[in-house]
Amino acid sequence: MLKLAVLVSGGGTNLQAVIDKIENGTVTGAKISVVISNKKDAYALERAKRHGIENAFISPKDYERREDFARALLEMLEGFQVDLIVLAGYLVIVPELVIQTYRNRIINIHPSLIPSFCGEGYYGLKVHEAVLARGNKVTGATVHFVDEGTDTGPIILQKAVEVKEGDTPELLQRRVMEEAEWSILPEAIHLIANDKIEVVDNLVKRKG
Repeated sequence: MLKLAVLVSGGGTNLQAVIDKIENGTVTGAKISVVISNKKDAYALERAKRHGIENAFISPKDYERREDFARALLEMLEGFQVDLIVLAGYLVIVPELVIQTYRNRIINIHPSLIPSFCGEGYYGLKVHEAVLARGNKVTGATVHFVDEGTDTGPIILQKAVEVKEGDTPELLQRRVMEEAEWSILPEAIHLIANDKIEVVDNLVKRKG
């Protein structure tokens, strides 16, 4: 059984999608051991409580040095014997120490079709604002492994979403979540939990 830590900064809609698909059997071979947030009042922590999932709070703001936060976060993850870290709207840069310890065992959901509208500064509504400003007709979401870069790790899954006339950033954000994020993040977890993919030369390959 693959033990997950889901790291979230906000409401946790992607977390909820993962919880639902584990509970209904769509995702097999995985369970959420802990939900961790950098914000004490993140609604994601309440979602965890409602489903009987352990939850924890740890913020880099509470540490004088970045290295101390990195060690504390790593100790927390190891304390829960985590196999896979899932970033589901986590607005903290993951420390290199954690990335190195969990190489190809950290995944992130990004609300665009990487390599478009990704990298430093592209998060949350900012992504959808940029998509609309550019006049894109198609956007989407990407699940990728996390490396030391920003949105540069090997791509696991992508799903396209239509940009519609009259879209606002908020409307587009909602459609990308509903039509892409909430399906491909649980699917990626299912693939990893059931040993269906591997990373070869920095590319994700299906096994068999």
